[in-house]
Amino acid sequence: MVLTSAHVVARAGELVQAFQPGGVGVLGGRVVWCGTPGKRDDAALVLIDDDPAWQMPKASVRWGRMATDRPGTTSRTWGVPDVAQRPGLPVEAAQLTGTINPGSGFVGNQYVMDLLQHPPQWSREGTSPWGGLSGAAVFCGRLLAGVVASDRAHSGHGQLNVVPAYVLHHDRAFRGVLAEHGASATGLEAVELQHLADVEPAGRGAALGSPAALLQAGRQTVPFHGRKDLLADLLAWCGRGGFGAWLLHGPGGQGKTRLAHHLAGLLAADGWAVLWPRADVIAAELRELRDVAKPLLIVLDYAEARSGQLTALVEAAAHHPGSKPFKVLLLARTAGDWWVQAKSVTLLVEDYLDDAPSIRLEPLEQDLGPRPEAYRTAARALAGALPSVRGLAGHDWRTVADTLPTPSLNHAGFANALTLQMTALADLLDTTTPGSPGTAPPPADHVQGVEDRLLGHERRHWQHGATAHGLNSALSRTTLETALAAAHLVGAADRDQADHMWLRVPALDDQPRDRRDAVTAWITALYPPAESGRSWGALQPDRLAERHIGNILAANPNLAERLIEGADDAQATQLLTVYSRAAAHPTFDGCLSTHLTSLCVRHHSQLAPHIVATAIQADHPQPLITALDALTTDPTIAVSDLTTLHNRLPHASRRLANTAVQLAEAITNHYRVLAEASPDAYLPDLAMALNNLSVDLGKVGRREEALGASEEALRHYRALAEATPDAFIPDLASALNNLSVRLGEVGRREEALGASEEALRHYRALAEATPDAFLPDLAMALNNLSVRLGEVGRREEALGASEEALRHYRALAEATPDAYLPNLASALNNLSVRLGEVGRREEALGAVEEAVTIRRALAEASPGLFDANLRNSLEIAAWLRSLPE
Repeated sequence: MVLTSAHVVARAGELVQAFQPGGVGVLGGRVVWCGTPGKRDDAALVLIDDDPAWQMPKASVRWGRMATDRPGTTSRTWGVPDVAQRPGLPVEAAQLTGTINPGSGFVGNQYVMDLLQHPPQWSREGTSPWGGLSGAAVFCGRLLAGVVASDRAHSGHGQLNVVPAYVLHHDRAFRGVLAEHGASATGLEAVELQHLADVEPAGRGAALGSPAALLQAGRQTVPFHGRKDLLADLLAWCGRGGFGAWLLHGPGGQGKTRLAHHLAGLLAADGWAVLWPRADVIAAELRELRDVAKPLLIVLDYAEARSGQLTALVEAAAHHPGSKPFKVLLLARTAGDWWVQAKSVTLLVEDYLDDAPSIRLEPLEQDLGPRPEAYRTAARALAGALPSVRGLAGHDWRTVADTLPTPSLNHAGFANALTLQMTALADLLDTTTPGSPGTAPPPADHVQGVEDRLLGHERRHWQHGATAHGLNSALSRTTLETALAAAHLVGAADRDQADHMWLRVPALDDQPRDRRDAVTAWITALYPPAESGRSWGALQPDRLAERHIGNILAANPNLAERLIEGADDAQATQLLTVYSRAAAHPTFDGCLSTHLTSLCVRHHSQLAPHIVATAIQADHPQPLITALDALTTDPTIAVSDLTTLHNRLPHASRRLANTAVQLAEAITNHYRVLAEASPDAYLPDLAMALNNLSVDLGKVGRREEALGASEEALRHYRALAEATPDAFIPDLASALNNLSVRLGEVGRREEALGASEEALRHYRALAEATPDAFLPDLAMALNNLSVRLGEVGRREEALGASEEALRHYRALAEATPDAYLPNLASALNNLSVRLGEVGRREEALGAVEEAVTIRRALAEASPGLFDANLRNSLEIAAWLRSLPE
């Protein structure tokens, strides 16, 4: 189809001719949709009936609209205006560039294109130099945003009226014609956000090399079904307006991404802007979303590895006007430690995400009854798309789908939507291979090995590409498949890093550089990268890549050993993540888990930070946790390495809480032995290890043991401080503070108060001797003491401690405001609570209002960092105002 203007073709059903400037001949066409000439929908669609005499585009048009009110969006158009024509010469084209300001013409549902070229000199009275340009498409980036309608009156030929794409898509008949003829009608992308967006699955209108590509969720090959209640809940959540975040998690293939695409399609059709950010988008770019003026849905896939982007999105939401919905849908395989940590990165993030729902997505096909129909629906849909796969267009796939025997679907694995669809695709493809399972009734355990069946068909794609790159005659199939597994296991940022990786792959390390480069080109052609900074993309769905990698690693465990040598941080993280997922496949019966654990133990000095980070995020972290636990009992591991590993553990982690205790116990035991042999050298280390152990024990609820460790640490620090007070009194004071917390946890509040009072005495003496060094600690101890006093009902004394803490923080903030103004505001907040508790309401309001003033200034100077603190002070002020005068 060709897009043009309604006033050019007059009415629907009209027969017209089309030509291409510089081309040969004309084509006959018919108007299949027509708007109103001269009105806001002045556009038309012409269906070309003749075979084209020129090269037609293969990719589908992507439609766009303005999503912000930011002026100056770059636009471009091609056409054949009168000003470009010369008598006796062929029709000439002109390419024009300009900018669009969304506010210009919005009342009349128009875009106004301000031309960057100087308006042409024109002498034909009553005509426009841009006559003949009507119907020209206007692109913003790669998105079709509208169609030229006319020269704008009173602009001196410097502006063009443009019919926006959103006006056309608002017309149901227009969308119906697009859908009827196979063109995209799924909504409009945000023009200003396209540089942030993940790339759509390539080649929707072109031949695919890989049949597995049809299973990508973004292609939506199989019609969406089910999830009615959850979809209704999500739509209601979107309809509530304002900011909202929602986490959907579940195993791979459960349908998270497919559900998100369906939701996004419904919202896009209703005028929403939808963004799937690329994984490499930086925080500063995501903060631009604060300017979006349309209802906005952001889908963050693989959210467990993108907490930095989530923080940036919250910061953008904090500065969004809030008059339109700003929704963030998170998709992840699990909702564990990574989610807890992501929600508590800053006070602002904690405030925004505190009530975000977290829903585990249950298997789609749990009921046995509907499974056969779901299987047949998938088979028919996949059959309709298989002709777009290179080499498969010659089969009558629809007939194959109609005659395909329905396998037994009683196995629990078929509850997973992807497993069911993979099976349907494998059954279809097997019919092209004599003797394959697809030519006979499928066995009862049909669910087992479906990934391997699909990989067998994927090899055709691999071999076709290898032949095109001249690799089949030079390298064995085993070498090529090993290279493909290595590529997906560790990845590469560029060709040089890829080559460095090939030098660690057996059978490629002795090949010349040009052949190794040919391997890189082969994999890039098979799976083009979806984002900048990567040499190739991924084999999808993930389960196929994981199964292929697992097969290679099971046969050659040493491959990962070689790949990890020389790997950078990103490659090491990817290796551990993908390896752990591959190891979870039941077909490998735990052997890969054992190999992965051994790899982590052997390379712990290189992999420690990545083991910790991946264990928090992974949906199958046990091999990594087992490796960490093994390190705690390995007598060859130096205590310094254990300490480094312990310091890398997150402060709050349910998964690694017991590992933290084991590490702390191992470190304590190491130093206990060393301290018995050389107390002068190692007793300080033992005391510190015990203090750390007490904290870790407290986190797992072993409060009595935590108290015992804290008491032992305190005994050692008392002995050290008695022998060398100048060196160890600060540590003694810190240990007393810790003991106060531990005593409070077991309900011994009076003793907790005593420990806090003793800590305060030490800090007071230290601050008197060296105020520059210890006045902040004194102020902190006073604040803590006020809390302890409040717990035992000594409110007047609690108030006195809070007032003294405030005096010190005033002095500190006056001398170094950048460092201590936040502490001053916190002390004022605390004081306001203490004053409120003793009935001094007006003074309490004065303190909290001063805190509000400080925190408001801090929030303005550092957007996002102090917003939650400001809200906390405002809430306290509201509480105080509710108290009786």
